[in-house]
Amino acid sequence: MNNSACSIRHSDLTFTRSLNQAAENTTVENGKLALRSGPRCDNFRDPDGKLSNDSAPILLTEIDNRQPFTLTARVTPTFKDMYDAGTLFVYANEDLWFKFAMEMDERRKTRMVTVRTIGTSDDNDHDVITERSVLMKISSDTRTIGFYYSLDGRDWQLIRLFKNDYPAALWLGLSAQSPLGNGNTVLFEEISLTPKSITNFRLGL
Repeated sequence: MNNSACSIRHSDLTFTRSLNQAAENTTVENGKLALRSGPRCDNFRDPDGKLSNDSAPILLTEIDNRQPFTLTARVTPTFKDMYDAGTLFVYANEDLWFKFAMEMDERRKTRMVTVRTIGTSDDNDHDVITERSVLMKISSDTRTIGFYYSLDGRDWQLIRLFKNDYPAALWLGLSAQSPLGNGNTVLFEEISLTPKSITNFRLGL
């Protein structure tokens, strides 16, 4: 996995680490951050050990995981092929990470997907989304991490909740993927990272 320093700013947030040429494939214009994945790019470690693909570009910003945080973004992928997706990332190292995706499934339905990787990846398909874009949120109070989505910015749907057992030095980020396709551009808008958590982990508020 290619790893380099960068400085890409959107609103009040600066991404300082680029994996797999993410910086070279990012543009920021008119409040929109566009990140492009090349062909056959993904981050996934199949549980059976037959597939390991660590090639999707990821833009990262460092946080202190001993403090609360909430990362939100409006995500709009350009869906063409199966498993094309736009994702938010929690990243410790190449063997320990979590991605939260808006992804096209095997039936060409768009749905929320989570993948937790600890050496190998699990893979969870969640709700079907009919809109072109969705607001996505990851929040931690240092003990618990919650993953949520919203269609209107008011009502948030819980997708996944688990113990925050990640290290103190942690990275949050954005990614685009196209595991079986010829590339996918994802627009990220309304990106926000705040040093506080939600107060209701069931409702995402």
